[in-house]
Amino acid sequence: MRRFLQRVRFIFNVRKFIPFLFRFFASKEVSMQKKLLSCLLLIGYIVFPFDLIPDFFVFFGMLDDVAVFMFVLQQMVKMAPPKLKEQYGIQG
Repeated sequence: MRRFLQRVRFIFNVRKFIPFLFRFFASKEVSMQKKLLSCLLLIGYIVFPFDLIPDFFVFFGMLDDVAVFMFVLQQMVKMAPPKLKEQYGIQG
């Protein structure tokens, strides 16, 4: 239950990610490999949007897309240095 609540909180704090993403990619503390992996995950999903649930099921299809997007953001947060996480109040 605790993990579920953390994920819900993570979704509602998505607005914090815009400045976080800029700092993540501009930071010298984040290795180029981590930046490249993050880009590949994001671009890969955009280029190859394989859905587990087809988009013609409107709500559930969009929920599937949001879940994948949030998964990629969570992975980026896990790769970020602790200093960057603290600065934006993001827990990973």
